Amino acid sequence: MNLDFRKKLNSKNFLVTAEISPPKGSDISSALADVEGLKDRVDALNVTDNQCSIMHMSSLAFSKCLLDKGHEPIMQLTCRDRNRIGLQADLLGAYALGIRNICLMSGDYPSCGDHPGAKAVYDLDSVQLLDVVSKLNSGFDFAGNPLEGKTDFCGGAVSNINPKEFLQLLKLEKKVRCGAKFIQTQAVYDIGQFEAFMESISHLEVPVLAGLIPLKSPKMAAYMNKHISGIEVPEELIFRLKKASEPQEEGLLIAVETIKELKKLCRGVHIMPVGSHSKTLTLLEKAEILPQANPAST
Repeated sequence: MNLDFRKKLNSKNFLVTAEISPPKGSDISSALADVEGLKDRVDALNVTDNQCSIMHMSSLAFSKCLLDKGHEPIMQLTCRDRNRIGLQADLLGAYALGIRNICLMSGDYPSCGDHPGAKAVYDLDSVQLLDVVSKLNSGFDFAGNPLEGKTDFCGGAVSNINPKEFLQLLKLEKKVRCGAKFIQTQAVYDIGQFEAFMESISHLEVPVLAGLIPLKSPKMAAYMNKHISGIEVPEELIFRLKKASEPQEEGLLIAVETIKELKKLCRGVHIMPVGSHSKTLTLLEKAEILPQANPAST
């Protein structure tokens, strides 16, 4: 493995992280195969924590599986499913297993997922959870009790990108004050909006990795506009998808164009494909982040 993610954050490199969901079951073979080609091609892999409140294998367990296969994971951890005792226990366990990068968030409400009758916990919010990590890194638990061995996590957080949402910007500022070392954002489709967002947080001096969800169809774009908070796909992009003979290829082209613009504005991208990572390397090659494959050698 090359430089670790924390060191890369302190470099001037344009970074790429990618997202993977653990399997909904005990068979990890397909999930590992999906990201095998990304090894040493992306800087780290985010492992989701029951994304959209749909039950999957734990992010802690699958992060360890990725680590054992030579990937560098970023373990996501939500406030939804655990109280402060459970959150701290999982963090200490993750650190003991070699996991060093974490991304902390509130988590979607259970009513959105496949167990709508589940009770949400939300004992802490995402800002408080970042404070928990700062305390663990200092050698104390959240209640101030000393630990037998402190942690040294590189903790990150998430954010939407609407510069007009003052309360969200205030919350992001609190996250950085509580120790967030990087920010991964909701998917970007409007470069002008993202540029205004970056200007509004320029005083925070924290590495920002812009979210990217490649579009596959106009139906997908319309669904995200209607159902996914914080995402706004402009009508002009939906029109491009509608008139394209191959909408998925057009969506890939839109993502390439977006990455080229994002290179001028932030420290990296966070790729969150719907489905598999089958097009991720192609996307990075076309965006001139990875060298083009040599046809003679394939």
